[in-house]
Amino acid sequence: MVTAQKKQRDIADNVFVPKGQWITGVSVSYSEHTEKNYQFLIIDKFNSDGYNFKFSPLVSYAIRDNMTLGGRFSYGRTLTKFDGLSLGLGDDLSFDLDDTYQLKHSYSVMGIMRNYINLGTSKRFALFAETQLKFGESRTKLVTSNGDELTGTYTSSVDLGIGVVPGIVAFVNNYTAVEVSVGVLGVDFSRTKHKTDQLYTGEQSSSVANFRINLFSVGLGIAFYL
Repeated sequence: MVTAQKKQRDIADNVFVPKGQWITGVSVSYSEHTEKNYQFLIIDKFNSDGYNFKFSPLVSYAIRDNMTLGGRFSYGRTLTKFDGLSLGLGDDLSFDLDDTYQLKHSYSVMGIMRNYINLGTSKRFALFAETQLKFGESRTKLVTSNGDELTGTYTSSVDLGIGVVPGIVAFVNNYTAVEVSVGVLGVDFSRTKHKTDQLYTGEQSSSVANFRINLFSVGLGIAFYL
């Protein structure tokens, strides 16, 4: 839910968010996935299901017409359960994974800049692109059950990234608007530490570039202009 201090919105053409507008609020996204008997290259009979939840409040200020600067905090939770995963690496080497789950909690703070573009001369509909500079941390555990024996790997990660979130905003009336955003485009750098069964440790660094919009990862927000 998003709230904002309202100013006169019809003072000029192509002004969707006027200079001096304060905006605060929150967006929520949720997605699920299921794989049944998935096969690809060395992966055989892969079954999994899970979900991804994200909660993200924000505050921003319009430094000029149709442009805002601000900050956002984000919390995410991801759960994936695996069953029947078989990796075939040759006649004498294979790997099976059953009764396994992965749980991840992530936190991040972001500096954001959002630009709005009116759809034609409409004062009710606009496209936006939100640029995000992110710093975050995450904690992950991967637990496998083999009879009465449990084995687990615990991971901590520090992330730095920059991305762009596209979306659309629509005013239901003069005071209420709905925002829908999809996916994240950008580059992410991370440093990760692993510890398995409290005995074995490891560390790695990675970078990921994503230039595809994920239409199955949708964020929803509601804006109130008072």
